[in-house]
Amino acid sequence: MNLVVDTSVWSLVLRRPRVDEDDPHVRAFRWHLDSGDGIILVGNILQELLDGLRSTKQFDRLLALLDPYPLLDLDRQTYIAAARLQSLCRSNGVNAGSIDFLIAAACCQHGFPLLTADKDFMRIARHCDLVTLPT
Repeated sequence: MNLVVDTSVWSLVLRRPRVDEDDPHVRAFRWHLDSGDGIILVGNILQELLDGLRSTKQFDRLLALLDPYPLLDLDRQTYIAAARLQSLCRSNGVNAGSIDFLIAAACCQHGFPLLTADKDFMRIARHCDLVTLPT
């Protein structure tokens, strides 16, 4: 199975001084990785992970760790779907950032579930075909 891993989970695994192996999101990440599932990145997630690193060494190290994971191609329809989804959600009282809607739309468009610890995605998923993990 292919899936997208959100910034919230990557951060739990890569950007913490100590990884909590009992965290259900970390366990799910490890399980999918060990299962040989295809882990996909969205460009905005890659950018968020690389933002704010304090040194070139940290940046290069993280970039090398993420390099094997392919980027999901986004097209005009992805951005249009994200805007529609954002409008639909807002009209139903669900607010989140534009990037979250873009990630959700990309996952829906390509049929990939999203492994996330961000509760905004659970609220977004109530209004579209987004599948969030772990369930």
